[in-house]
Amino acid sequence: PPSQCPYHSQIARFSLMAQARRPRPDFPQTDSTLAILLVVMAMLLGGRVWLAENPQHNPSAPLDLRDPRGFATRTKLAALRGDVPACHAVLTRSDVAFTPLSPASGGECARPDRLVLAELPLSPAAPQMTCPVAAGLSLWMEQDVQRLARDILGSRVLRVEQLGTYSCRRIYGAQTGRWSEHATGNAIDISAFILEDGRRISLLNDWGADGDEANAAARFLQDVRDAACDSFGTVLSPDYNTTHADHFHLDQARSADRGVCR
Repeated sequence: PPSQCPYHSQIARFSLMAQARRPRPDFPQTDSTLAILLVVMAMLLGGRVWLAENPQHNPSAPLDLRDPRGFATRTKLAALRGDVPACHAVLTRSDVAFTPLSPASGGECARPDRLVLAELPLSPAAPQMTCPVAAGLSLWMEQDVQRLARDILGSRVLRVEQLGTYSCRRIYGAQTGRWSEHATGNAIDISAFILEDGRRISLLNDWGADGDEANAAARFLQDVRDAACDSFGTVLSPDYNTTHADHFHLDQARSADRGVCR
């Protein structure tokens, strides 16, 4: 019989010894799984609370131009292109005063989306532009231009000189080739910044200028150009070519994260 077989007895002893040496868990497997689930749930809850407190990082939170820039800001700005009602809602939510205008026909120069910003200090005042340009311009002016003017130049910007938004033409005024974003009012050209202390910082005179005070003006222009690349799909400056020696060209033909910044 197996009980009398020495081999069976030896196997039984080895089995008992192996079971005795096998480490036992400190707590049941079900408790371990529950602990992991609780940790995951706490992390998810913490993440939701953090996103609620930081909507600029939350892709699903409505865009408010008064919020600081975040991980999701560029994506939200890009989503406004071609969605006029959503863009108007962003301006309204952000307390940006504007007057919507009726669509204007004109073939390649048709303007189904056009508005006028009521309070932005532009000169000449009240240029007609698309809503995405208005959103990018408002964000850039309030969060970048004014901050950089205070930090670098020690004065706020009183007025921004612009060379125009709408011009029914092809790029560089050529007879053939692609139509300019100005043809639909989807661009604005910025030439100078007038400070509250009376100084005038212009691209033509101050871009790359030498001297201590001139260097501050040049650094301001470089920094506002770089900051504009977070609000506009295309940013062209004097570094791009001589045609832009006296102005920034800002347009919303592309999304800011896939655009051109020169």
